[in-house]
Amino acid sequence: MVNSSQPQPSGTAPGSTPATSRPGLVLAILSVAAFMASLDLFIVNVAFDDIGHDFSSASLSDLSWILNGYAITYAALLVPLGRLADRYGRKAGFLLGVGLFTVASAACAASTGLWLLVFFRVLQAVGAALLTPTSLGLLLSATPAQRRARAVRIWAASGALAAAAGPVVGGLLVSASWRWVFLVNIPIGIVALIATVRYVPDSRDANRGPIPDLAGALLLVIAIGSLALGLVKAPSWGWLSADFITTMVVAALGLALFWYRSLHHRAPVVEPALLKVRAFAWSNVTALLFSIGFAASLLSNILWMQQIWHYSALRTGLAVAPGPLMVPIFAAVGQRLASRVSVGRLAAAGCLLFGVGAVLVLTRVGPTPNYAEEILPGWLVGGIGVGLALPTILSAATIDLPAARAATGSAVVNMSRQVGTVLGVSILVALLGVPHGYLEAHTAFQRVWWAIAISAWVAAVTAFGMTPRGQRVDVETSAPLESEPQHGTSASGVRSAMLR
Repeated sequence: MVNSSQPQPSGTAPGSTPATSRPGLVLAILSVAAFMASLDLFIVNVAFDDIGHDFSSASLSDLSWILNGYAITYAALLVPLGRLADRYGRKAGFLLGVGLFTVASAACAASTGLWLLVFFRVLQAVGAALLTPTSLGLLLSATPAQRRARAVRIWAASGALAAAAGPVVGGLLVSASWRWVFLVNIPIGIVALIATVRYVPDSRDANRGPIPDLAGALLLVIAIGSLALGLVKAPSWGWLSADFITTMVVAALGLALFWYRSLHHRAPVVEPALLKVRAFAWSNVTALLFSIGFAASLLSNILWMQQIWHYSALRTGLAVAPGPLMVPIFAAVGQRLASRVSVGRLAAAGCLLFGVGAVLVLTRVGPTPNYAEEILPGWLVGGIGVGLALPTILSAATIDLPAARAATGSAVVNMSRQVGTVLGVSILVALLGVPHGYLEAHTAFQRVWWAIAISAWVAAVTAFGMTPRGQRVDVETSAPLESEPQHGTSASGVRSAMLR
């Protein structure tokens, strides 16, 4: 959580002040924009099956790129685009991000083919990767220091609200047409643009710093995209086919080149020195593993209810909603427990419960819909696990980092979550394959739910490494620091509180 006792943000744009006289209005504007970006993830999941019906020639592996194209692009660009906005002006970056997200949403709704839709989803992700960090940076610079912690909590809560409302909103919209899932962003985006121009003051870092490594971000896109392509196509290509092996080689080479650039670039996407900090390194590993299970769980339950039980989109949205509703409740429980239980144990307990939830589902579901007895118990237990694990993982990542690296550290752990999302969706597609008949489908879904449980339980093991040792490390020298300020709330720490 952000420390409200930090000094006023530095590096505001010429002609602007560090804090606006209307911080409440600025908070509302920026929170709505963040809500729009978060909402998109959940409503698109609910619309997935209806989109597939419209593009009937598309396979599940092809449809997966609606989700994966977005997540890969967002993961790779979050850090460098946030740094560019810090350097050149956050308001311009935010306006560009919201504008691009809005226009791309309209284009998604008008798409006449699957790959055109995927292309515009990628553009949406570029907008989201720009508007998310800049919205927080603008909020911090426009809010008086004594009100900053409360403002960030409200901003972060907009994402949680989107998670809870998304399935139901998505179900209502898809009842009319899946295209409304994207059209709903247009009026929100237009209002956000007009209000931002009029009411939100600009800010930027006083210390411009070097240009971030955009080539490294492109290499990361190629590497993760190739890995996802190999996984989703493996059932049709064959696991030992030349095509599959080629995609894995491209992924390995891309990751190797990405790491090489990270070692030698002045402003890499991931600073290698950060990984020497034990809590940060293990938090990223745990975030990636947990997100594999989370992404696969959300989509697999939706697909089961829509394709096996033949639920409508609205009924599916209502059925999904109780799980996300558990998250803010047990995030608050976890915050209270944090003073008595180590973060590693708390996150491990959440991961363990999430895996148990998947097992409860896989051992109960059958061909006849019986939501209250077969899916709801596991879904609630899984939601409790997410509430305990996810906020703990995100907050633990930067505890041992110097304040100057907290922003980058938070962005990197969010990037790890997105990479985990890509892997989760890709593994789901690979394990489901193309089943024929209920028995094959049931067996395939059971494989997916076991994979979710295993991923969550491995994350429970790695979570123990997240517990901070109480001593921060100077990432320049890898030497322990005697003392270090609390994580800053300056606008230069734009991502330090992201989703915490």
